[in-house]
Amino acid sequence: MFEGYAADNFYDEMFSSNNEVRKHCEPLFKKFQNLETNDFLSRKATSELYFMRQGITFNVYHDDQGSERIFPFDPVPRVIPADEWEHLEAGLTQRIVALNLFLHDIYHDQEILKDEVIPRFYIEQARHFRKEFRGVDVPADIYIHICGSDLIRGADGTYYVLEDNARCPSGASYLLENRNALKRAFPALFDSLGVRPVASYPRDLLNMLHHISPRREGEPVCVLLTPGFYNSAYFEHCYLARQMGIDIVEGKDLVVMDRFVYMRTTRGLVRVDVIYRRIDDDFIDPVVFRKDSVLGVPGLMNAYMAGNVALANAVGTGVADDKVIYYFVPQMIEYYLGQKPILPNVPTYLASEDKDFDFIMKNLPELVVKAANESGGYGMLMGPQATPDEIEDFRARIKEDRRNYIAQPVVALSRSPTWCDGAMEGRHIDLRPYIIYGADVKIVPGGLTRVALNKGSLVVNSSQGGGSKDTWVLK
Repeated sequence: MFEGYAADNFYDEMFSSNNEVRKHCEPLFKKFQNLETNDFLSRKATSELYFMRQGITFNVYHDDQGSERIFPFDPVPRVIPADEWEHLEAGLTQRIVALNLFLHDIYHDQEILKDEVIPRFYIEQARHFRKEFRGVDVPADIYIHICGSDLIRGADGTYYVLEDNARCPSGASYLLENRNALKRAFPALFDSLGVRPVASYPRDLLNMLHHISPRREGEPVCVLLTPGFYNSAYFEHCYLARQMGIDIVEGKDLVVMDRFVYMRTTRGLVRVDVIYRRIDDDFIDPVVFRKDSVLGVPGLMNAYMAGNVALANAVGTGVADDKVIYYFVPQMIEYYLGQKPILPNVPTYLASEDKDFDFIMKNLPELVVKAANESGGYGMLMGPQATPDEIEDFRARIKEDRRNYIAQPVVALSRSPTWCDGAMEGRHIDLRPYIIYGADVKIVPGGLTRVALNKGSLVVNSSQGGGSKDTWVLK
């Protein structure tokens, strides 16, 4: 099956530069080598049928071929050895602790701004900085309860943090279902190779929700607040609510009375203690944020500021999502923790800094340019693949709003063997681990490995033609 496979000039997750199998991948490689191609294809079809029967889908907005798609899945897993995972765990834990200290600081004393570690205007002009919530305390001083920090691997094998998703990170359901699908297709693989389980994620998520409940007596009532059926991650919302055994609700299902939140049920009103919200700040309460929102709950912020309901994630975490603020995370780690970052950022240039701006303007065709608050592969320029017109369009955008753009060198993402077009070929990948911060920090072993299924593409987002793999962390 791997005949003719070449690692080329990229870091390959299974093969070294001289095409030798990496030691931690040898057992998996041998298992796949012993499979007849027809057997492999039959098992691949089994996993695809599982996805179809389970209705594991995502929505693509503004697509004339139909919005709902079966999530593309590649059955060749990505393998991470135990010592490598320990390094990633330590780095991700360090990062989420520092980000939470940063959020508490900027919503309270703002010492990091007073000490000029971060220029004040970057925070005050951040789109998702909620100045109305300065001085508002949150349970256990935790703002980011669920984080998905995207990791990539460069040509030398070094892991970098590409961005932090600190508002409503999605994809955990696909991580769990990838594992279920692969277990059905290759049931004997897991026990023989010593793969760490991922099934604890819903339990860890629910324990975190209970931990932040403002009501300490009895069982907290937790709900998952969804924008509804047409949201791109609606499958995941339903899936996680079902796995945790909590109700999934829309804004119309909740009502605020006397600064408490209640859920409408057939038995009458039930008080809600914790809301796992999958709605951005802008839409969550039309009284405080967007007046035209029909997705949120009028008066919710009154109950929240009174401490009568907890939100995961907290309001205002979007400032940590800002790609400009991402630039300063290494400084945050040193400032709050007195430590060097375990996981480095990708080298980043800020268009609002004159020296960086000049560099960006001179080197635009060789850089990746990103808008500060876009996601999903949108609002981005891949300089080496862009047309002259696209480059000049972005040049004008950057000049018009310098605060809103960063630039980074093109990182040659690592590749992993992927079955495409009837053969095993290398495809670029990233990794989104899911970090839960409650009584302590829990990180599900592995995460969602996203795959750029289009040959040569570096864009792994499902909305841009990407798929995913199961991620195996070895014991």
